[in-house]
Amino acid sequence: QVHVEESGGGLVQAGGSLRLSCSASGHPISAYSMAWFRQAPGKEREFVAGIRRVSGIVYYTDSVKDRFTISRNNPKGSVYLQMNSLKSEDTAVYYCAADLRSSVERTASSYGYWGRGTHVTVSA
Repeated sequence: QVHVEESGGGLVQAGGSLRLSCSASGHPISAYSMAWFRQAPGKEREFVAGIRRVSGIVYYTDSVKDRFTISRNNPKGSVYLQMNSLKSEDTAVYYCAADLRSSVERTASSYGYWGRGTHVTVSA
């Protein structure tokens, strides 16, 4: 069973950048497809980006394409989310999630392993 933990959140001005990290322990991260979700106040948790466990193919929600980049470093047991050109609407708690399937699912209920989240606040 894998345990994941996020870090790297904070307060940033609109147009700025942040890099989130997700560290995994307990089981090799290479066995999991990984994803980032976010949840803004009063809203449902939504898929942001995902990366497949074998091929490394990446997926993004439309609102972050060309601004966010997901990557993984299996030997280090880590997944990253580089966020550029941040907007106020990116403000949310960001969660790292792991799934044993080879595909990347866009629904939160598909993931069995979650971190506690890291807060990202983008000021206008």
